[in-house]
Amino acid sequence: MTPDKAVATQRRKAALPQGFRHLPGRLDRQAQEALVAELRIIIAEAPLFTPVMPRTGKPFSVRMSNCGSLGWVSDVRGYRYQPMHPVTGRPWPAMPSVLTDIWAELAPDAPPPEACLINFYGEDARMGLHQDRDEATFDAPVLSVSLGDTALFRIGGLERSDPTLSLKLSSGDVALLGGAARLAFHGIDRLYPGTSTLLKDGGRINLTLRRVTKPEKT
Repeated sequence: MTPDKAVATQRRKAALPQGFRHLPGRLDRQAQEALVAELRIIIAEAPLFTPVMPRTGKPFSVRMSNCGSLGWVSDVRGYRYQPMHPVTGRPWPAMPSVLTDIWAELAPDAPPPEACLINFYGEDARMGLHQDRDEATFDAPVLSVSLGDTALFRIGGLERSDPTLSLKLSSGDVALLGGAARLAFHGIDRLYPGTSTLLKDGGRINLTLRRVTKPEKT
């Protein structure tokens, strides 16, 4: 790495919100393929659906599903977590153990995750800047796993108007938003089609693990 690139890297890291971690290639190709096989089973039981924006009913550009005891949904009534698939009415499938193992490794002091949002991005899909704040507690981090085509991820501060920084998330990457970064605005600006051969028809899957409820005091 040249001195200029090293300085640029240091500046980029310094600008990232405290508590944000990016672990490139955390899952190798074999682990990615095994996880995709598990997701196929999950999606067969809890099919992808297209959420819509509250009030306006405008459809998202991503399709989604969930696994875990709770799932995040969005419709004209608002954003919320619920234990049942909004179309089938059945409980969400269990979360793959590889995901809960990564959570336990990276967030050993946090209570276990209750929801894993499965977002599927086609090549034209986007996700605007937003905060993950529909949970009853923000003490636990948000953990993200990327599979498939590379995406341009953007993250800022606690206000929508704060400066943002962009980095690429590739297949097998893991990102953690904890501490001050837990409520940072973030989003996906674009995909880079054809950058991965993991998914047969291309696209990207993003898995987002969250703790939804406050743990009961013992």
